[in-house]
Amino acid sequence: MTEPLPLYSGAQVRQMDRYAIASLGLQGYELMERAGLAAFGVLTDTWPSARRLQVVCGTGNNGGDGWVVARLALEAGWTVAVELLGDVERIQSDAETALRAFVTAGGTCHSRQPADQPPDFDADVLVDALCGTGGVGDLRPEHIAWVQAINDSGIPVVAIDAPTGLNVDTGNPRPVAVRAFATITFIAPKKGLFTGSAGDFVGALRIDNLGLPEQVLASAQPEAYLSDWSQLRRQLPARNVAHHKGLSGHVLVIGGNTGYSGAAILAARAALRSGAGLVSLATQPQTACVAVACQAEIMAHPIDNVADLKALLSAASCVVIGPGLGRDRWAQMCMSAVLERSPATVFDADALNLLALDDPASLKGGNHILTPHPGEAARLLGVATQRITEDRFIALRELTDRWRGACVLKGSGTLTGQPGLPARLCAYGNPGMASGGMGDVLAGILGGLLAQGLDVFTAAELGVSAHAVAGDVAARQGARGLLPSDVIDALRGVLAGLDGPQ
Repeated sequence: MTEPLPLYSGAQVRQMDRYAIASLGLQGYELMERAGLAAFGVLTDTWPSARRLQVVCGTGNNGGDGWVVARLALEAGWTVAVELLGDVERIQSDAETALRAFVTAGGTCHSRQPADQPPDFDADVLVDALCGTGGVGDLRPEHIAWVQAINDSGIPVVAIDAPTGLNVDTGNPRPVAVRAFATITFIAPKKGLFTGSAGDFVGALRIDNLGLPEQVLASAQPEAYLSDWSQLRRQLPARNVAHHKGLSGHVLVIGGNTGYSGAAILAARAALRSGAGLVSLATQPQTACVAVACQAEIMAHPIDNVADLKALLSAASCVVIGPGLGRDRWAQMCMSAVLERSPATVFDADALNLLALDDPASLKGGNHILTPHPGEAARLLGVATQRITEDRFIALRELTDRWRGACVLKGSGTLTGQPGLPARLCAYGNPGMASGGMGDVLAGILGGLLAQGLDVFTAAELGVSAHAVAGDVAARQGARGLLPSDVIDALRGVLAGLDGPQ
């Protein structure tokens, strides 16, 4: 089995670049030539009939890559215009060498000062070589104006290394970013290109290692890994011909308080479709009646006292608590019983909100999965939600350090983590999944996998990807109007390998 794709910070990749030059004897300009050639390849592959190119350059090395692309296009017979933001005199070292090669090939550039208005863009394709991966603070006003002009032009853009303005560590714009049709990033993939808002700016992503040997990547420890469904699916427990329901575990879903019956039913249905042998539902009386009508295989139990709940807990392989739980006395009774017994547990929705009022020491043994969205994560850490969205990787590390076990930080590019290890990033899924009940389905999937004997981290990563891939399969009929039950319906084929990513 091949290893999942490692992801790095922008600083780590810049260090790899320096390592390649210092330790391998490579020249910086040779790497710049390779980068420019790879970027020009994206242009010719994606727009084979294009012949008019505008390249937007800054004065740094990212601009140097742009000069190489401009020269290659000029030598290929394209009409090329280069717009430089800043003084030509500020261009130094390898970027200056690339500029001189472009001029020697017959090219000219238009140098504009920060106070100048952005240029008019008129080309078949634009190349964004303004800033690349450099910088983590907000863009300067002149850069913001140019980014907005590029986006307003309506011309397809290829971003070199990263769209200008996108933080390659967090996936957030600073505060705006170029909306690229395609991005080519160099040496190693940056973690922020796959999470947060990155999907709105990166477009089709291509990774080119510039022909560097494996030892360059080995010079840094990955900060995360990209989940690969084809690899993860192989970790589903095998079944022999004598398999029976008792070997696939018993999930107990606790939730479905008054007015929230659908959440618990969705979780229970998802646990069944994930392969659990038995699924029970501990809930309010009215929800118990509805659950059986919706799905006959759910064993629904009306619960009004702790003794009845403890009897169900003693028979369960694992627990999913939170979907439609509420925060009233009934919900608190259920939470107390679960925390007292400490089974393998998925904490979701209001169970997380109740947990946030407790002490992390209430979770014993680390045999649990937390599934917060950013608001719930903020409550678990006692911080503002903005703090979570500013850097999801840091937030995940703080969650796992504080609450132990496995944690799933939901959102675009969902992150899964456990204490002390690199995060796993799920790049599957789509905006159609932004509807009420999707989290309940995920919780049920995680419970179904835990019941079949997977450890909490494996169940978390596998379940997150299965949920997202099933969402993508269901969205082929249209993302708008996609329902959680559509994801459940797609899940069986995804887990069987009959359907999956395209």
